[in-house]
Amino acid sequence: MTRTLTFLHTSPAHIATFDRLLSEVAPAIPARHVVEESLLRDARALGLTPDVTRRIARTILDAVAGGAAVVLCTCSTIGGCAERVGQAAGHPVLRVDRAMAERAVATGGRLLVAATLASTLAPTRELLLEVAARAGRALAIDEALVEDAWARFERGDRAGYLRAIAARLRQGAPAADAIVLAQASMADAVALCPDLLVPVYSSPRPGIEAAIRAYRSAVQSISSC
Repeated sequence: MTRTLTFLHTSPAHIATFDRLLSEVAPAIPARHVVEESLLRDARALGLTPDVTRRIARTILDAVAGGAAVVLCTCSTIGGCAERVGQAAGHPVLRVDRAMAERAVATGGRLLVAATLASTLAPTRELLLEVAARAGRALAIDEALVEDAWARFERGDRAGYLRAIAARLRQGAPAADAIVLAQASMADAVALCPDLLVPVYSSPRPGIEAAIRAYRSAVQSISSC
């Protein structure tokens, strides 16, 4: 069985982004994409209920049974739950935003967490505080919800989505030491505001780099058994 780096997405829009990054960083690694849009829809509407949690677990365990050496969850809303499923199963499941959070916490100071979905704000804040506590770092966290952007994303207006995010980043940057983008879909907005004087952290590249390291470790362990 071919062991894959399997991506768990809640939008098909992420497939091209992560295929591009994987082709740049580690093109020889075989990839598989699993898209379950209902997981985000129901998590937003209902929260991480026992039913939603069971479905996340089933999706991940099905991916493992299908040959996933590592699963990378690209959705910040369900990422923490996915990570816990992996820990319980003893299988490497990564949330895409953890590596980003580690970099942002290393900057320290006052972080502005920007999101286009309210459901991603609390998980991102909790992750940052968890990482900061482990590192012994003090953080101040502000939040910025770009409320009008997500409807544009759902309509397929990617350019409008990114413009709305960039405008909010410019507005919030003067009061922050660094900005954290809570969703992978927001990453390309950074290119629209090169004038920002503070670092902006997004999750796709550090997330996939962490997943590649985990994949190589997992495959090596499997091969040595």
